[in-house]
Amino acid sequence: MASVRRVGVYIDGFNLYYGLLVPNPTLKWLDLAALATALRPVAVTTVRSFTAKVRPIPDPGSRTRQRLYLKALETLPSVTIHYGHFSTNPTRKALVHPLPGGPKSAEVWKTEEKGSDVNLATYLLLDGVDGLYDEAIVISGDSDLVEPIREANRRYARVHVLNPRNRHSNLATVAASYGPLDPTLLANCQLPDTVDLGSGRSVTRPPEYR
Repeated sequence: MASVRRVGVYIDGFNLYYGLLVPNPTLKWLDLAALATALRPVAVTTVRSFTAKVRPIPDPGSRTRQRLYLKALETLPSVTIHYGHFSTNPTRKALVHPLPGGPKSAEVWKTEEKGSDVNLATYLLLDGVDGLYDEAIVISGDSDLVEPIREANRRYARVHVLNPRNRHSNLATVAASYGPLDPTLLANCQLPDTVDLGSGRSVTRPPEYR
């Protein structure tokens, strides 16, 4: 009897968020375990999601919505969430089309997510060393992951890349396979509108995600 293939799925949360979820808000209540199963139906899939807890700037409701979603994800046994961190700071940027006699720049919020790409690379390689997957899928288009994907693909197992952003990435040159992540697949992998947390508690899909 053939052994079941083990697949590790590594998700760059903010790459996915800005690539497919911001343009399609109804996809934001995404079931990561269901997505992994849809990608590899005949396999045992484990998912590592790499993200950071957002700050309520400039959207005061963003932290609450993310907290509800992360609580829902924590109910999925095959999903582990790894956190980087956010920095949000005011910065001054030059205006593309300043008005005559007006200011040449404006103060804006600069938000940066730190650590997720390093964390993803670390676990992709460590899991390979420990022999935890027979195949890996990385959901990202971040070219900073070229070297870890190259080495994991060369040393441990085939690493496939699905890019949630509709543009070229250097990851195509090092992965065993490369292509776009289909948004229609995400539409079929949504969490229930109400997710039971146990002990009489639950979380409900935010109205902004409907």
